[in-house]
Order: sequence, then structure tokens, then C-alpha cells
Amino acid sequence: MKNNDIAISVRGLTKRFGSFTAVDGISFEVRKGEIFGFLGANGAGKTTAMRMLCGLSYPTSGTGTVAGYDITRQAEDIKRHIGYMSQKFSLYEELTVSENLTLFSTIYGMSDEEIKVKAAEVFRTLGMENMRNSLVKDIPMGWKQKVAFSAATMHTPDVVFLDEPTGGVDPVTRRKFWEMIYKASSEGMTVFVTTHYLDEAEYCNRISIMVDGRIKALDSPQGLKKKYGAENMDEVFRIVAKDARRGN
Repeated sequence: MKNNDIAISVRGLTKRFGSFTAVDGISFEVRKGEIFGFLGANGAGKTTAMRMLCGLSYPTSGTGTVAGYDITRQAEDIKRHIGYMSQKFSLYEELTVSENLTLFSTIYGMSDEEIKVKAAEVFRTLGMENMRNSLVKDIPMGWKQKVAFSAATMHTPDVVFLDEPTGGVDPVTRRKFWEMIYKASSEGMTVFVTTHYLDEAEYCNRISIMVDGRIKALDSPQGLKKKYGAENMDEVFRIVAKDARRGN
């Protein structure tokens, strides 16, 4: 894989908290435009690893780059070239939809004119023109999810990190959300996603499975199912994580 085709690259990435090793020497690469699933039970080290990739936590050892920037020396550059969306959607409930989009776009460094043009495009694409002045707390969960994803990607980041973005929403809404992910990926955005819904792992180009701070498996969904003789990703996960000491 050529360097200019790589969106994320880590080698021996490690994070210790005292005597506890949360992330234990993980290494992997993610291609530009790829949908990369980052799986693992609670306590496996996923969130800690993601925080290091987002420039929010300094690694104990190892190296890594995100969007071409070094995670140990260029954390602020990384923050300007990524988007982030969490399970709680990161929205301000007491602000309107429009105000939320403006706030996050400003944080990501967009100009007023850029925000105006992009917001109009978002409202038009999502069919939300009549919701622009609605308080976020008053709109349905599925719409909140769409707004949160739009807020995280308005500035067209090189990489968007999605931390369990579909938690707590119904299956139909989850499928619609994945349509947004596919569209972003098709336009060249790299999507790094964690999820507890193993059926969603099937939608990823490749998947890594963390167990006790280490990556125990990494391949396409089809490749993993073939390797472990499994019919679905739930079976794969159970096989790979059966001896986990941390999590559930």
C-alpha cells in the first residue's frame, strides 16, 4: 500500500495507566475512503486507542499518523482534519439544529460564508429545511443522529471517527444512517467506526477485533468468516474474544 493511499497508520501503539496496559502494541493501516470497523468488548481498549488517534491522549510508546499528521507531535493538526461523533451524538439539546451546525463548523474552522453554503446543502440533502429552527431536544432520535453526523462532517474532514454512533436507535434508522456513511466513503472520506451491533460489522470494508488491548483479528468480514468457519460476524466475535480477561 502506497503512503499516499493511507489515512491512518499505527505501529506498536501502546497506552499504559500505571501498571495497567490499556492498549498493548497495536499495529494497522486504514486506506483512504475505507470504512474500517474497530470492534471489541467493553474494556478491550477501543476508546483509549481512538482517543490517541484523535489527538486527545498521548501514547506511552509506538508511532502513528492520521491524515498524514503525527499523533505525538501534530495533535492540533489532526483535530482540524478529522470529525468525531459519539453515541450521545455530541449535540446541544437547547440549541436549534442550525445553531448546532454553525457551532461545530466554527469549531472546525469554517468561515461564515462556508457555513452558510454547506448548511443549506445539508438541509436540502436531508430534507430538513423545516427543522432548521427546531430545538434539537424536540426532534426525533433518527434526525438527531443525522444532524450529529452532518455536524461532524460539515468541514469535509479526511477521517471521521464514529464511536458507537447507532447506539439506542431502531434498526430502520440504523440502516438509513449507514447510507450516510456509504455516501461519505464514496466521496473519499475515511470512516473509522466502533459498534456493538455485529450485524453492522458486515457493512465495513475491513474489521479489527481487539481483545485485552491487542488486535486479535483483522480482515474483511468475508475473510474473517472464512478463516473462523463462521456464518456471521457474531460467531466470529465469539470465537476471537472467547478467552478475553477484560470486558464482557
